[in-house]
Amino acid sequence: MKIGCPTEIKPQEFRVGMTPDAAREAVAHGHEVIIQVGAGTGAGFSDDDYRAAGAVLLDTAEEIFATADMIVKVKEPQAVERKMLREGQLLFTYLHLAPDPEQTKDLLESGCTAIAYETVTDAHGGLPLLAPMSEVAGRLAPQVGAWTLQKANGGRGVLMGGVPGVAPAKVVVIGGGVVGTHAAKIAAGMGADVTVLDRSLNRLKYLDDVFGDRFKNQYSTAGATAELVREADMVIGAVLIPGAAAPKLVSRAQLSEMKPGAALVDVAIDQGGCFETSRATTHADPIYEVDGIMHYCVANMPGAVARTSTQALGNATLPFLLNLADKGWKQACEEDPHLLNGLNVHAGKLTYYAVGKALGLDVISPSLALKS
Repeated sequence: MKIGCPTEIKPQEFRVGMTPDAAREAVAHGHEVIIQVGAGTGAGFSDDDYRAAGAVLLDTAEEIFATADMIVKVKEPQAVERKMLREGQLLFTYLHLAPDPEQTKDLLESGCTAIAYETVTDAHGGLPLLAPMSEVAGRLAPQVGAWTLQKANGGRGVLMGGVPGVAPAKVVVIGGGVVGTHAAKIAAGMGADVTVLDRSLNRLKYLDDVFGDRFKNQYSTAGATAELVREADMVIGAVLIPGAAAPKLVSRAQLSEMKPGAALVDVAIDQGGCFETSRATTHADPIYEVDGIMHYCVANMPGAVARTSTQALGNATLPFLLNLADKGWKQACEEDPHLLNGLNVHAGKLTYYAVGKALGLDVISPSLALKS
């Protein structure tokens, strides 16, 4: 199979879909790997690194898309890239279709087969290709939130850990999954007063057993959320419904009750965000203010630490990438129901229920798509 990896073109996106190590593995499996010149530069990988791994370097994305049987990326294809997709081509990347009707429309019209990293599952009920970026984003969230809290950036001017005689920042993490757990660990490590909200009692018990008194946890009701948000210096949105649009858990009306200059960090922005006032931003212009509350809503947070993120993502995606290339997507998905859960689009049909529900579109089952 010809595996193509273009340069990411989303603003301030420095990650790359394949590391040189992944290219070397794919070549060793008998596949041809085609990398766009400069694709790995932002993550610290040179063109010579890819050549040494046995990859072929091409100058333009147009050449990559025209040549490759499978396109491997990090972020969802941008409008200009979607025009280059073709019928029968396999796309393997993050998609986040539920809040993105334009991308969904273009993918359906292209006739391609699209497998989304974020909906591939595992035997333990986890999301193995989303997890590494969730870990990175969770660990980044308190870091960027602390920057947002600085007075020069419009924040309250509160130090996360306080100092002797001055209380630390109060941080509320909504969601106790992968993102929330890593966010809470880092925020607590910075000395903040941290509370994690979640609706799963089993998850809350796990957090209590593992982390003890490093941070607090509380069952997430609308009342408890409103009370904690009102007193918070920073709120980190870390709620995930796989493949679906994120629920809105903090309304605009609640902003007027918050402390002026408090920070909202929305890690769920890829799925539409979990604050009513969230809108996607970039690393070039990451924060904005609504009703005196600072919002950090960068849609590709892990891109800020591109080398770490690329290596972590590459470790997770490589076995699936090789499986798809070695067997073809149909056989690979027939043999692995967890990989089949990643199928979102095939031959002009939507194949993921949560996306169809969010966008009001008809859906066929993935198993039916396999037979088409």
